[in-house]
Amino acid sequence: MSTFTAVENISRRDVLKLFGAVGGGLALGASGLSWSPMALAQDQQARLNLFIAIGEDDKVYLTCHRSEMGQGIRTGILQILAEELEADWDKIVPIQGLADKRYASQNTDGSRSIRENYDRMREMGAMARTMLEQAAAARWKVPVTEVQAKDHKVMHAKSGRSARFGELALDAAALPLPAADSLRLKAVKDFKQIGASRQIVDMQAMLTGKAVYGYDIQVDNMLYASIVRPPVLGSDVASLDDTAARKVQGVVDVYRLPTPKGAPAFQALGGVAVVATNTWSALQGRKALKVTWTQSANSSHDSKTYLQELVDKVQAPGKVVRQVGDEVKAWPEANTLKAIYTVPYLIHSSIEPPVATANVTEKGCEIWASTQTPQSTQQNVAAALGIAEDAVKVNVTLLGGGFGRKSKPDFSVEAALLSKQLKRPVKVSWSREDEIQNGYYHAISAQCYQALFDTNNQPTALLARTGFPSISSTFAEGVEYPSDGELDLGFVDVPFALPHLRYEAVKATAHSRIGWMRSVCNIQHGFGVGSFVDEMAHKAQLSCPDMWRSLLGQPRRETFDNQGFKYGNYGEELTRHPVDIGRYLKVIEAVEQAQAKAPKAGKNQGWGFAVHRSFVSVVAVAMRVEVSEDKQLKVLNAIAAIDAGTVVNPDRVKAQTEGAIVFGLSLALMGEISYQEGKVVQSNFHDYPLLRLPQVPEIEIIIIDSDAPPAGVGEPGVPPVAPSLTNAIFAATGVRIRDLPVNKQLKV
Repeated sequence: MSTFTAVENISRRDVLKLFGAVGGGLALGASGLSWSPMALAQDQQARLNLFIAIGEDDKVYLTCHRSEMGQGIRTGILQILAEELEADWDKIVPIQGLADKRYASQNTDGSRSIRENYDRMREMGAMARTMLEQAAAARWKVPVTEVQAKDHKVMHAKSGRSARFGELALDAAALPLPAADSLRLKAVKDFKQIGASRQIVDMQAMLTGKAVYGYDIQVDNMLYASIVRPPVLGSDVASLDDTAARKVQGVVDVYRLPTPKGAPAFQALGGVAVVATNTWSALQGRKALKVTWTQSANSSHDSKTYLQELVDKVQAPGKVVRQVGDEVKAWPEANTLKAIYTVPYLIHSSIEPPVATANVTEKGCEIWASTQTPQSTQQNVAAALGIAEDAVKVNVTLLGGGFGRKSKPDFSVEAALLSKQLKRPVKVSWSREDEIQNGYYHAISAQCYQALFDTNNQPTALLARTGFPSISSTFAEGVEYPSDGELDLGFVDVPFALPHLRYEAVKATAHSRIGWMRSVCNIQHGFGVGSFVDEMAHKAQLSCPDMWRSLLGQPRRETFDNQGFKYGNYGEELTRHPVDIGRYLKVIEAVEQAQAKAPKAGKNQGWGFAVHRSFVSVVAVAMRVEVSEDKQLKVLNAIAAIDAGTVVNPDRVKAQTEGAIVFGLSLALMGEISYQEGKVVQSNFHDYPLLRLPQVPEIEIIIIDSDAPPAGVGEPGVPPVAPSLTNAIFAATGVRIRDLPVNKQLKV
């Protein structure tokens, strides 16, 4: 079995080995799902569920329960812990947590890892520091108020004595856990780790090739599987001739996977697996299969036809999901601005496609996977095998990108089913073609926006409609409308201060597996609203930032009271993470100031602007483009300002926002999945391209200083990218692009 270089996987059994190696120490574990420090158990079993351990070797071991996919979460959590613990950064050892309910949520998506764990990890660090201080005071027989932990030691200033953390670890471990309300947290002015730019702890392993990803896992006696899956959702094997496949050298077996029942959820898709002693043989055997498929209800799905249906639907009344003021009945043409925006199906396209290795034995199942959701992997594998969840051990490797795709553990379920059948460890590797043609897709969508202007050419009313197949359709049959949680994502939650607002949703049937992707429904809603504000600005003869200021109104905290819906706010309380108009205005101003110092728009050039709140952060983006006479587009500059509250690692926030711009440009410029006869047309990067280096603009990132609680970072930078781009194209050419991707109209 592979071992991890930079970050280790630790099981209960492994912990005993760890403490055997370091000679004992202080261990803090969490029991229960609340993560409350008061619930930290002191019994041996809970101690083995480690968050903090200090060995006599003076090293601090931290279990990170979230998945690392390049975003730096293993580094950020360590920084928070080290801050309160007063630990030496060079003596911290990260440990990757296994799937375990006692960690509370391990789902590394939704830009939640820091914002949900910031306070908890500070308390964990403060608790360990307090116990070390108590141990030192008892040893020296002095009041605990006279000792202080600092720089990986506890010191007694009066006598000049000091002790290393490792010297105190065993004594501290014997003490009762301090009450949460007795903990002394550091003042912000004293922070040394939080707010400091740190290189991610996995960097050296990544640069030297020692980092272990899902594809790197090697297990003794392992087999390799390549699966041909149904080309149309809901279809099944009609006939199978595997004679030639079985003759390929190295092929061990050909196995027909069970047909999924009901909503797809995270079930294996079915199809035929070729299992071999090596990947090449598995792929060659797969090519030799002769398979025909049954028809399904989705066999006639055509994305071009379907998109036109959505366009038609959003121009007719739908289900009201937000209402402010009165419904406007009269929309005189001279005073009405109307626009329709469309976004096609999209796919995640992380550089590392899904991969999982499973070993099913009589005792249970062990999984090695590049997963964003170890607990969901554990649950779904257990259900597929018909065994208890605690009989499934999930090891989390590094992820070569995720973007939400690896929050869906169907690939681990496939590996487990095949291992059970073959009675040997099996690795299931998805190819790029597999992922593009059989993955989970960001929903195709259409939106219609309609604004009424007064005699002063200022907007007074807005009607907005959205239509797209819901993610809920992946988990339940018969879903017709988007869920409230999806409409919360950049649609009903835009805090315009107009006297009359009406938001509606229309029906849309799903014909593929719809899933969440980086920034989820904010992708299409950010494009729609960001584009329409620019169109309103043009009609009102205002700059786009000034139109945003006008629409947002005076600084306030919007609660959406008495507007016909309850805002979910990404699972956060509005009192902690308010919809604060002042924060919108700050990022708008920051981008304007930076833009004033940037190059002016020259011939055939234009600047575009957009702002969007998502995952309780606010991001504004300005972009400069050039469009040549022969319609060649060049993106020249991108400026982004992000207010994400308290920032733990500025370097990671900058990198994530830069990455969001690159990701957003890939989608806006070239992203499109299309269906014909129920099948995905695209297959690889030649027809679903990603942004290349010559297409990347010069990027400037501005991080707004804030003492607000930490907010999301990984996803909020994506939504304003597309509208700032298309608004810039309009400024340069006078041509308004309302249908993505841009390469339908311009050369990119």
